Amino acid sequence: MDEQATKGKKGGLLASTLVVSAMTLLSRVLGLVRDVVLARLLGASAGTDAFFVAFRIPNFLRRLFAEGAFNQAFVPVLSEYRTRARDEGSLAATRQLIDRVAGTLGGTLALVTLLGVLGAPLLIWVFAPGFGDDPHKRALAVEMLRLTFPYLFFIALTAFAGSILNTWNRFAVPAFTPVLLNLSLIGSALYLAPHFAEGRMAVALAWGVLIAGIVQLLFQLPFLARLSLMPVPRMAWRDPGVRRILRLMAPALFGVSVSQINLLLDTVLASLLQTGSVTWLYYSDRLTELPLGVFAIAIGTVILPSLSGKHAGDDPQAFRRTLDWALRLVLLIGVPAALALAVIAEPLLATLFRHGEFTANDVLRSAESLRAYSAGLVAFMLIKVLAPGYFARQDTKTPVKIGVIAMVANMVFNLLLVWPLQHAGLALATSLSAWLNAGLLYLGLRRTGVFQPLAGWGRHWLRLLLAGAAMAAAIHFLARFAGVWLQGPLTERILWLGLIVVAGMLIYLLVLLILGLRPRHLRR
Repeated sequence: MDEQATKGKKGGLLASTLVVSAMTLLSRVLGLVRDVVLARLLGASAGTDAFFVAFRIPNFLRRLFAEGAFNQAFVPVLSEYRTRARDEGSLAATRQLIDRVAGTLGGTLALVTLLGVLGAPLLIWVFAPGFGDDPHKRALAVEMLRLTFPYLFFIALTAFAGSILNTWNRFAVPAFTPVLLNLSLIGSALYLAPHFAEGRMAVALAWGVLIAGIVQLLFQLPFLARLSLMPVPRMAWRDPGVRRILRLMAPALFGVSVSQINLLLDTVLASLLQTGSVTWLYYSDRLTELPLGVFAIAIGTVILPSLSGKHAGDDPQAFRRTLDWALRLVLLIGVPAALALAVIAEPLLATLFRHGEFTANDVLRSAESLRAYSAGLVAFMLIKVLAPGYFARQDTKTPVKIGVIAMVANMVFNLLLVWPLQHAGLALATSLSAWLNAGLLYLGLRRTGVFQPLAGWGRHWLRLLLAGAAMAAAIHFLARFAGVWLQGPLTERILWLGLIVVAGMLIYLLVLLILGLRPRHLRR
């Protein structure tokens, strides 16, 4: 690949990353609007409790059958078939793989969905044993689970379609699709819920989830048809491609289970602390997830098909250049995001949540855990970029092994830090284990020769640190100067926070420009 082609490809990756980031940001904003609408219309009731449990169960399984383990296994194999099809001049084998994966996945999902609907009472007993004391709440949860469980079938097939589109570099459609879920739930709350009896209005939300699953799948099908890749499902457990995907999925499934165990341990320990600890961790985690979801996950989504294609095409130099570009870009965004969350933790939390029952003490306690999470934000983002370096080479075992090491370390850090630092100790333990995870992923890529940093990293780090320090100093001064965060009116807090965010971004970009960073550098 010549230099001009390389530049063009990197420019394409940057454009695709920006598209996915913009769509993800839209989805996150609508998710916030959805939460506000649900809280205002339905409040905290037996119905909403039942709905969140009924929605959580298929959502958890979605990570196994949809964008989690399945995507990590399917995209590299599909990219390999696509690369081979270019060489052979025929898409016949690729279409056959898509048809057989669609049939095998669809058949498995149909069976799981049937069992889930029939076994709804048992699932509610397992996931929400406390509902047994309230027959009304339990009956609502069972009824709603029978509506929401089929969402798994539709959303997993939606993720399957999205993986195909991503492999063909059509990133906008899969990135926009989650917006439809939020729109469906908002519409169900506003227009469908009033038609239900008092105490059963939350059932409208379960219908909204089911409608969203159907709409999301139907939305993507025309784009597959445009690529002449509309699946004709065929069950084929013995197909070599299907069997390879299943083998690759097995470690990834274990990895998802490991992360859930880790999350469960954090929740158990937080529940043993003073009242409010779980809530403080929740709100600080929500703010940390914003840059992680909008930028790091977007970059990881975009580079996985690209890295998979380069690996299948036996082009290790292009593989390294792409990974190097992704690491530089994620640090360019992650460093200022982490500094900003740490420096203006109280202003952010006070502006977004300091009203109603969320007190000044809640802001201060949440800020403690937000700063602890911000210490690991860069590591969280690096993991999303480094892990595709393994998945693209169809190595799902190594990231899982490293994840297990990080999980054990997190448990140890939790026990060491939870008592002296309380809830903030749990957040700090998560950050420390994330750095261990990211470090081991990076060393593994270096040790095997898969990745070698290109020239210019010293200059890149110098720019990031100087620009980040200038930004942090400026926003710290403005936040201290304002002094309205815990007692001032909401409008004043919003105006000051907007000023601080804009000023911080401008100073960061200005210093980068002074130090020689130009937009063309992001495309190389």
